[in-house]
Amino acid sequence: MSELTVVKIGGNVIDDPDKLNDFLDAFSNLSGKVVLVHGGGKLASDLSGELGVKTKMVNGRRITDAENLKLVTMVYAGLVNKNIVASLQARGVNAMGMCGADQDLILAEKRNHPTIDFGFVGDITKVNTLALCKQIECNSTLVIAPITHDGKGQLLNTNADTIATEVAAALSRFYKVKLVYSFEKLGVLMDADDDSSVMPVLNTEQCAQMVKDGVINTGMMPKTENAFYALSKGVEEVIIGNFVSMESNHSSGTQIIQ
Repeated sequence: MSELTVVKIGGNVIDDPDKLNDFLDAFSNLSGKVVLVHGGGKLASDLSGELGVKTKMVNGRRITDAENLKLVTMVYAGLVNKNIVASLQARGVNAMGMCGADQDLILAEKRNHPTIDFGFVGDITKVNTLALCKQIECNSTLVIAPITHDGKGQLLNTNADTIATEVAAALSRFYKVKLVYSFEKLGVLMDADDDSSVMPVLNTEQCAQMVKDGVINTGMMPKTENAFYALSKGVEEVIIGNFVSMESNHSSGTQIIQ
């Protein structure tokens, strides 16, 4: 099997033009088959204020009502996605921007929570691996926005970490997949106040203890949960860290192991 790298970037990179340029410089130098999954950043929140669209959050998660869905679709699958694609094209990368509705790429269902109505938030039910592989084998670098659909005409807002995880897991049937969750820190930290306290390796027992001790909390917990899930589904290697630093050999991030 040939090798493939899936990289996920979050809003902290997208919101900062300098960080985004540094990331795209490093990403464009990757060899082999690659897929990029991006979050949305705070642009949607900024625009919602300007347009008078109220944003509601519950436990740090966005409630996506009908008006917010229009906004995040325009921003995530439109402006953010196409800016990244254009920037990669300028660097000589044959990039194609897509969301879950394109080519029936990612199916999801509206989240059903016993006490909270998350609105049009989608939980993934199926990844169209054949469509992904066809584009990858055409030497396209896929740039995937965090918008999915339910197959019945309804768009849904879906967490980008989850999309990266499910895409990597689906592709692991046909490739040796390396999954990188890139964010502003150099890796998983033993001390949240000490950026140099990066754990080179993190296993399930260590992670459980760090969660219990409160060292791994709200922001990092979804990444570690997704990371272990990806490994359980056949992904070869999972790294959490700063992609630019890793590519410049200034850090190696945190390798997640079972």
